[in-house]
Amino acid sequence: MQFTKKLSRFAPPLCAVTVALGGIIICASSAVAQSVYRPSQNDPFAKRRPIVVVAKRTKNNKVVVVKPAPTPVAVPDVQARIDRYKAQKMSAMNAQSPAPKPVTAFLLDEMQVTGIFRTPRGYAAMVEATPIKLSYVIYPGEEFYDGQLVAVEENRLVFRRVTIFSDGKRDIKVEMKPLRKANAVTNAMSSRGASPVAPPPVPTMASVPSSLPE
Repeated sequence: MQFTKKLSRFAPPLCAVTVALGGIIICASSAVAQSVYRPSQNDPFAKRRPIVVVAKRTKNNKVVVVKPAPTPVAVPDVQARIDRYKAQKMSAMNAQSPAPKPVTAFLLDEMQVTGIFRTPRGYAAMVEATPIKLSYVIYPGEEFYDGQLVAVEENRLVFRRVTIFSDGKRDIKVEMKPLRKANAVTNAMSSRGASPVAPPPVPTMASVPSSLPE
């Protein structure tokens, strides 16, 4: 009984100490929670784009806001894409990682299929980059600026074209590129073979001048 009375004397101080410790723990946890960095969803250094709002009036004299239709993102010119490829190649060399292929700087519309052949790795194709008049050997899986080579068939290539719109959406379509047809001169040469070079004409007496310089 006396022991219980002694404990009852220390009960209020113990309660006060417990409450104080609890408050310290709560304050510490809130301080830690406030010190956690939370990145912003908007980049403060990014250039802000103007918001275009199109409104039209209906027959009931009500104004309705019309969202602008998304448009394809503009493609840089050839020189800008080539400079971008060179920068990527340099960074890959510095990082000792595989460098991108040169065809990544060109569009699908800038490529012409000049040949299809079989290799130990399977079918491959020879394409010509029309802006710089250079040819490259490509295999299925090669990346281009706006697409990817999916398959190489006997007489055509199958590409996957990717179009990026202003709202961030992507439109993916399958596109075929046939083997470039040879022109009339090439057809004539391939059908008859290369014609031999004609020998120079034999001079005659009529072609020899009457008087030679001394």
